[in-house]
Amino acid sequence: MASTISVNGRTYARPAAPVVVVCVDGSEPGYIEKAVEAGFAPFFARVLERGTAIVGDCVVPTFTNPNNLSIVTGTPPSVHGICGNYFFDRESGSEVMMNDPRFLRVDTIFRAAQQAGLRLAVVTAKDKLRGLLGKGLELAPGKACSFSSEKADKATIAANGIEGVLDLVGMKLPDVYSAELSEFVFAAGVKLMEGWKPDIMYLSTTDYIQHKHAPGTPVANAFYRMMDGYLGRLDAMGCVVALTADHGMNAKHDAAAQPDIVFLQDVLDGWLGAGAARVILPITDPYVVHHGALGSFATAYLPAGVDVPRLLARLAALPGIEAALDRAAACARFELPEDRMGDIVVVSTRHKVIGTSLARHDLSGLKEPLRSHGGISEQRVPLVLNRRVVIEPGRRYRNFDVFDLALNRIQERAAA
Repeated sequence: MASTISVNGRTYARPAAPVVVVCVDGSEPGYIEKAVEAGFAPFFARVLERGTAIVGDCVVPTFTNPNNLSIVTGTPPSVHGICGNYFFDRESGSEVMMNDPRFLRVDTIFRAAQQAGLRLAVVTAKDKLRGLLGKGLELAPGKACSFSSEKADKATIAANGIEGVLDLVGMKLPDVYSAELSEFVFAAGVKLMEGWKPDIMYLSTTDYIQHKHAPGTPVANAFYRMMDGYLGRLDAMGCVVALTADHGMNAKHDAAAQPDIVFLQDVLDGWLGAGAARVILPITDPYVVHHGALGSFATAYLPAGVDVPRLLARLAALPGIEAALDRAAACARFELPEDRMGDIVVVSTRHKVIGTSLARHDLSGLKEPLRSHGGISEQRVPLVLNRRVVIEPGRRYRNFDVFDLALNRIQERAAA
């Protein structure tokens, strides 16, 4: 049996104890600390005191799919190919969700770990990630399971490697727009560790709460209190618990609490002619109620003959635009696959979002002032472990270093 796991140019040690890696969707630095300050998170309090807590960078665009796949492959999107939740597929000539496993260009750490003889469990809140995360896994009892809270009632041995998930967890099927969707992930993780005893487990939540509630607010503190309880139970079982996030979150509204939007398609229609350019918003997914498909990153496909440098200069001069780059410059800066990006990339500032056209966005589902992500300003994320790990001074840590920290860099036993 191999003593190491090698994948995508990185080598990982076999776990000496069960390893649980958690991606808390939208968990910018501050959420954990505020919950600890309020006295709601004893597990996190012990970890902050005796474990490891640093801040790293996620990948841009700061969206769910690119970052979860970076975390589980140990690579940036330029390598694994997942550069958004949604993109323009040049092969089919259509705009599609980037959730089909065929879009993933490399193996995951999970597949390599299974080939090394380890037992795996992958639990996500939303089903959009399940296929990508589970690509290449042999899903079967005793080997690996992969399922989502959203469709936990439909889990089967053939499709998920497990059945009877609702009975196992002891919760009703949660609503997709609820804190319970994420709680189900943690509850399932505890039950799997008690029964299945996976060697490596990955838990990925939804950012429903973070889209609505800033760090330190009562609802946010309650959410992290819930999380603290489940992670404390995993810690008590002797697990290495490593937590990071796929992106941060910022307020994206004006003084009147209205979404502060640059409608990029309308801008380009005015400059180049109606429909001449095609704007793609990579934040787009089936769950738009809490963000209205409004994020801080967009790409656009341009008609032939456009003076691109002049266009980029005009875009960069617009209020609320942080960066306007051509494809090559954007892909070099943000480590993105050139064949899956438009001719230009536009990133808005911290409190602005980018839309297509005013008429194309239904914002009726936004009940609170908009909080969203996608830009450079949402790149800072926590890296928190319940063990002390070796930290290299001056190194830029990324969220996709979390498996390296959890498997290769442990210094001590549990922090608690």
